[in-house]
Amino acid sequence: MSFGAADPAGATGVQADLAAFSALSCTGLAVTTALLISDSARVEDLQDIDPDWVADQARVILEDMTMAAFKVGAITNLEQVAAVAEILSDYPDAPLILDPFSSRLPALPDDDAEELMTAIRQLLVPQATLLMLSQVELGRMAETWRESGDGSEGEDMLQSDVEHLLALGCEFVLVTGTASSSGALANTLYGADGVISHDAWQHLAGPFIGAGNTLSAALTAFMARGADVPEAVAAAQEYTVGALAHAQRYGMGKFVPNRFFHLQSAQDMQ
Repeated sequence: MSFGAADPAGATGVQADLAAFSALSCTGLAVTTALLISDSARVEDLQDIDPDWVADQARVILEDMTMAAFKVGAITNLEQVAAVAEILSDYPDAPLILDPFSSRLPALPDDDAEELMTAIRQLLVPQATLLMLSQVELGRMAETWRESGDGSEGEDMLQSDVEHLLALGCEFVLVTGTASSSGALANTLYGADGVISHDAWQHLAGPFIGAGNTLSAALTAFMARGADVPEAVAAAQEYTVGALAHAQRYGMGKFVPNRFFHLQSAQDMQ
């Protein structure tokens, strides 16, 4: 089950999640948290869904079906955070992949953004099996708890911020967009014992929309199928790189990952 925004362009949000789930042999279910007015280039506007409607969407499905995993994507207000957190607390044994930040969505005022990040940190992070966020997003979230005058910087600060999140109860943190020894960007997976994996990938030109969404959806699918977190991270990254390598530009905006690339390649070989 995926919680997230409905993107008419299908590049991000629950539409993108459902496509990735299907491509990876999972049946996906979606709970909509917001409606976007968007195309492949930008989001023009956003309409929040009432928190009670968000909760009711999920409850009705959950009374009917069993969930193998949950993904939480974009949540747009404090009341939604509380509603989703309450629902997920009833399913502690199902993996929860938390990917709550999206650069595609309109920015909130600074005070509102800080309150939303604080609520996510307090209510959802402790329930997460895996929290996925960029290094920039990690830094912004850390501003909600760092004390002024903290002397940490660079890699030490990154490590300290991750340790804070793990101490809240989150089992793993995947930080995207970290630096590698070659100067390329990499994804770093952290657990209770420190760095578990640090994977650099060849830069693809793009520009892309929905890359992070594809990665977190793939993580959810692989964990729903029984993979542990390190296995899921490795498989999801490989899948995402393939989807980006076969991305298509459907309109005048950015390239959208081709989430069915491996199925189409297999058909072409027949």
